[in-house]
Amino acid sequence: MQFNFDYRVTFLIVLWALGWAMIVLAGLVYFPPWVAAAFGLVMIAGHNLLDGVVSMNPIWFILHGPGFVLNTPRFVVFVAYPLIPWVGVTAVGYSLGQIYAWDAGRRRAFLLRLGVALMAAFVVLRGINFYGDPARWSTQKSAALTIVSFLNTTKYPPSLLFLLMSLGPALLILWAVDAATPRWMRPALIFGRVPMFCYLLHFPLIHLLAVAVCCVRYGHVYWMFHSPSLDRYPFTPPPGWGYSLPVVYLVWAVVVVALYPLCRWFAGVRQRRSDPWLSYF
Repeated sequence: MQFNFDYRVTFLIVLWALGWAMIVLAGLVYFPPWVAAAFGLVMIAGHNLLDGVVSMNPIWFILHGPGFVLNTPRFVVFVAYPLIPWVGVTAVGYSLGQIYAWDAGRRRAFLLRLGVALMAAFVVLRGINFYGDPARWSTQKSAALTIVSFLNTTKYPPSLLFLLMSLGPALLILWAVDAATPRWMRPALIFGRVPMFCYLLHFPLIHLLAVAVCCVRYGHVYWMFHSPSLDRYPFTPPPGWGYSLPVVYLVWAVVVVALYPLCRWFAGVRQRRSDPWLSYF
């Protein structure tokens, strides 16, 4: 992500959370799937009860931060993805996978009902404005801004309401594509077959593009390799750095298209071979 190896600033983010979630699942898989589901649901629904806890202990930041594990003039380690409730989300996702052994009709009905139920629960709980997110919504000077306030839930760590408003629509997408994947969505299946491979490649590709743009625009690239503090991670923005949202979306599209051939090739490798290490990607 940084193209340097000084480790002055280390963010504990997605891969960190995924790794710990896999370690926990390594134990949960020895129990019936409902145990993992119950474990995850309790964590998802109940962790906002801890919002009022104030602690500067690094262990607390690891579990329910975010916050600094280490903060010295030489090194900074910051937890951006606390383990609670991400470990629980992964456990619930593992349990949900069991429904793909059901017949299609029963599975699709379950996905539809659960997706609608989660979205309805979000609207009701957010409307009550009492539990499920540390940030309350409020009436703003315009209807549009009030809607934004209503939808502005907390991701770090993900609140119950954030998960309801994101996992609910995700389940409806699974329901919609379950019977037959629309032709225009079939390329997405390639990325879905090699998700970790795609994820690990997109960081260096994006940063490489940023280095190239920096070189063309400024004639120097040292900013792209320099991240001495938390506010300058994963690089130090050059003067005037930044682009409009349409340009950002264009870069996103370029990266996705560029990764497609590599992901298609690797998906073919996984299909032809059965090496154990391939299962991690």
